[in-house]
Amino acid sequence: MSASGGTKAIVAALGANLAIAASKFVAFAFSGSSSMLAEGVHSLADSGNQFLLLIGGKKAQREATPQHPFGYGRERFIYAFLVSIVLFSIGGMFAIYEGYEKISHPHAVENWYWPVGVLVFAVIAEGFSFRTAIKESDALRGKLSWGQFIRHAKAPELPVVLLEDFGALIGLVLALLGVGLAVATGDGVWDGVGTVCIGVLLVCIALVLAAETKSLLLGEAAGTEEVKKIETAIVDGDTVTGVIHMRTLHLGPEELLIAAKIAVQHDDTATEVANAINAAEARVRAAVPIARVIYLEPDIYSEAEAAKGPDPEATPGGPNPHAVGH
Repeated sequence: MSASGGTKAIVAALGANLAIAASKFVAFAFSGSSSMLAEGVHSLADSGNQFLLLIGGKKAQREATPQHPFGYGRERFIYAFLVSIVLFSIGGMFAIYEGYEKISHPHAVENWYWPVGVLVFAVIAEGFSFRTAIKESDALRGKLSWGQFIRHAKAPELPVVLLEDFGALIGLVLALLGVGLAVATGDGVWDGVGTVCIGVLLVCIALVLAAETKSLLLGEAAGTEEVKKIETAIVDGDTVTGVIHMRTLHLGPEELLIAAKIAVQHDDTATEVANAINAAEARVRAAVPIARVIYLEPDIYSEAEAAKGPDPEATPGGPNPHAVGH
């Protein structure tokens, strides 16, 4: 997933959210609607989230240092995780608190046309932002469903913006329902109920984001298709006859570390093995361009050792799913 595509979606969402936040606070000032206040804080939190994503993308571009020899690609994961915390604490919990206060001390919505007009404008603006995120994601999603795309995407920006915009649109519908029922019945409790629903929605989205970005922070392997391409590229059928076992790890959304033990012929010379390793690395980088760091260790394949199966103690975390013996 390219950083440029994510940046375009982030900028579109940022512009929409800043305009929407300002209009919602104006509507709250004229109407006193708690739904409008919650939605205003929601849009403000979303704007802060987009700033965090832009900062993370910028910091991730720093060059590697002796202290951080694999670079700063994971900065994008860290800032995406911060987004989920902001969305939970500022957006969700504030909306739930404000809704509870409105239900406990209801008052009628004044100048109802202000919140209704602003919410209609917000739906249009959020729809534009959501459309941009969908368009940028479609180029990368392939045959994956939207749920699978959000779960398996290694770059966090587009899934974050997609979920934020989707949640914002649902929240706007809830706000419209709350304000509409409050105006129709003259009972301000409905405005509070809509606000609580918005808060619960934001908390749920924040929990999904936190779970997905936590997995990225822990370190995810390459996708199944990429693993197959890497294994195929390593083996040349001459000097390199197979992959004994392999580990992959995303150092960032567009940086992959590969460590593998490869099978070579027992009578190959050191020069032949070294040349074969260099050639294998070149083939891997051609097949999977995000393969930035590659470590290949030559070994002699043994059928007897392979028959024993993978050694659970060979690496932290248990058996390697790609192991084929040694």
